[in-house]
Amino acid sequence: MLLIHNNPAAIEALPDDEKAALFGQVDELMKELQASGEWVGGQALVDAARTKTVKVRDGGTIVTDGPYLEAKEQFAGYLTVDVASEERAVEIAARWPDACRWAMEVRQVIEG
Repeated sequence: MLLIHNNPAAIEALPDDEKAALFGQVDELMKELQASGEWVGGQALVDAARTKTVKVRDGGTIVTDGPYLEAKEQFAGYLTVDVASEERAVEIAARWPDACRWAMEVRQVIEG
């Protein structure tokens, strides 16, 4: 699984041509992954302001708004790929445009 980290405010502030180029890169890579059969699925997430964090402590449930990240970057979405190696997953993550500005995280999914 490739976890996408970015700053939505920074993306929104991009000039239209840069934003179009960024999303064009995403579209190109998605088409490539679909054509190769490596694409499994993925989804963007709503703004972190709409997040609820749930903790259970001393038998009580505590629900707070947002993830309360100190940084402006946030977990923004994910894509799942079925690849032959971790190296291939890292290669795909490195090509995802968010990796150039923020970060991509590569994590293997436990199959159960």
